[in-house]
Amino acid sequence: MSGTSIDSIDSCLLKIFDDLSFEIIDSYSYIYPDEIREKLLMLANNHGSVKDVCFMNFITGRLFARTANLLLKKACFKAENVDFISTHGQTIYHMPEYSSISDIKTKSTLQIGDISVISHDTGIMTIGDFRTKDMAANGNGAPLVPFADKLIFGTEKNRLIQNIGGISNVTVLSKIKEVFAFDNGPGNMLIDYFTNKFFDKKYDKNGEIAASGQIDRQWLNKLLNEPYYKKQPPKATGRELFNDDYAEKILKDAPSNKYNIISTITNLTAKVIADSYKNFIFKEIIPDEIVLGGGGAYNLTLISYLKDYLPGINIKTHEDFNIPNKLKEAVAFAFLGYYTLLKKTNNIMNCTGADSPVIMGKISF
Repeated sequence: MSGTSIDSIDSCLLKIFDDLSFEIIDSYSYIYPDEIREKLLMLANNHGSVKDVCFMNFITGRLFARTANLLLKKACFKAENVDFISTHGQTIYHMPEYSSISDIKTKSTLQIGDISVISHDTGIMTIGDFRTKDMAANGNGAPLVPFADKLIFGTEKNRLIQNIGGISNVTVLSKIKEVFAFDNGPGNMLIDYFTNKFFDKKYDKNGEIAASGQIDRQWLNKLLNEPYYKKQPPKATGRELFNDDYAEKILKDAPSNKYNIISTITNLTAKVIADSYKNFIFKEIIPDEIVLGGGGAYNLTLISYLKDYLPGINIKTHEDFNIPNKLKEAVAFAFLGYYTLLKKTNNIMNCTGADSPVIMGKISF
């Protein structure tokens, strides 16, 4: 798994049992070389050429394969004993809104990290490019992880499974309502951008920088005017909206104190998540607990802000369920790939907005 933050390729060696329980045998995270990360971020922020996309498709595929091979070496596991690799790829551009040319109207998406390269370099059958089939069925191609959330956590409790990666997204699991999910808004994406810009760090470790500043309520209120936050689910977003250009645009109204910028933008992530619950979830379901995952689950200041906005609700992390926070989405795509192999549908229409159930994923033998 490599998400919108483009910080590392997170992999896990997973054993899935017949009853769909699972065991994480081992894991490995490959940190992107700075030169490659900068190139991918450039492409994801809509800068670059077709030649760049073509080249980085293979470079990313080579890196994904390298990550898989290093994981197998770490686990002392042979490639011939692995049934398949499942990969989300690296999103370069995602268009969940309809666009038209001539008489053709469609949504579209592009993930790179070619599965033919991965299968060749590892010798293992590889499954990938999941989002496209859902979007062919007029879905948003996201969020896809709720399919695995339902399998892993079940629906015996009212739970919100909240991922905070580059983008934040939530899955609603309930005893009384069909599973649904949506992207709340920015997760770590804007926090990381400003942390890098003002402190020359890739991310705010444990939320320490945010904890050193004050929330600028005037700027925060302006930021909350973003139309996406009021849009009804199902909905999905990414760097096509919350990109570097967006960050520079909102910076024009930011406070002068750089610590206050990080504190406020971190609070924005928490506020957007909490507001999305109140606007789209709490009217029907009050959760027994919230389960946090992704890099944001390590940001203690972000979690404290969430608790302030959501008093009285028990907040856990995936670690409480023996799933490392960083690995949750890698685990999820293993399940998506498993259902591809079984030729079973693996999208949830209520989450993506697709008009039919489909079998997502392409296979390279």
